[in-house]
Amino acid sequence: MTRWRRPSWWSVLLSVAAAALFVRLGVWQLHRADYKESLVRRYAGAAAAAPAPFGQVAAAPPADAFPRVSVTGRYLGDRIYLLDNPRHDARGGVEAYVPLELAGQPRLLLVDLGFLPGTGNDKAPQLPPLPQGDVRLHGLYLPPPGVGLELGGDALASQPHWPKTTIYLDLAQVARDLGRPLYPRVLALDADPASIYQRAHAFDFSSMPPARHRAYAFQWFSFAVAVWVIFAILHRKRRPRRTDNR
Repeated sequence: MTRWRRPSWWSVLLSVAAAALFVRLGVWQLHRADYKESLVRRYAGAAAAAPAPFGQVAAAPPADAFPRVSVTGRYLGDRIYLLDNPRHDARGGVEAYVPLELAGQPRLLLVDLGFLPGTGNDKAPQLPPLPQGDVRLHGLYLPPPGVGLELGGDALASQPHWPKTTIYLDLAQVARDLGRPLYPRVLALDADPASIYQRAHAFDFSSMPPARHRAYAFQWFSFAVAVWVIFAILHRKRRPRRTDNR
């Protein structure tokens, strides 16, 4: 017959509090997973939507939405920025950004031209020339890529010539470097089979996709179960050993 020791009030309170905390954290992770899956669905739907005029969303884009827009402007082709980020290709490479000047607007729109694979050496890929004059562009109006750990301060200010290379893209630093304000998002151009740039834009979860949130949720729920398993082990009486008296 299993025997149990009477638990103290503080051990019960501590166990209930710990288990409740772990369950709450697990539920929160599940909610985060559902939220990010909804972002993925909205992102996929936006890529197939008809483009809207850029002016409708330029200064105040809708939160958690990725409008597909059309815009006309002129490339500042001598002001290219290269995001040194090898996430697309095992050989590495760069994501190319260039400011677009809109007629009569003080702000510049930073355009994501796409990804250029690395050449296998330390040299930057050869950039094709950009068209002169006004161009009409279509693409998704997206939040800028996340800012990483800023080591050594503003890397753009110390580079006297373009194209300038950086390991993270900070719109505030780019605006200071250009001497003009920028719109709050970047334009990720639609895919173009004729372009040398790779434009398979994927939504950036900053290393936390929905599956990882669910894995963390399972971990927190496991901790909640472990609390009660440990509680039961600590309060289970051991059976006395039999001794043979001869």
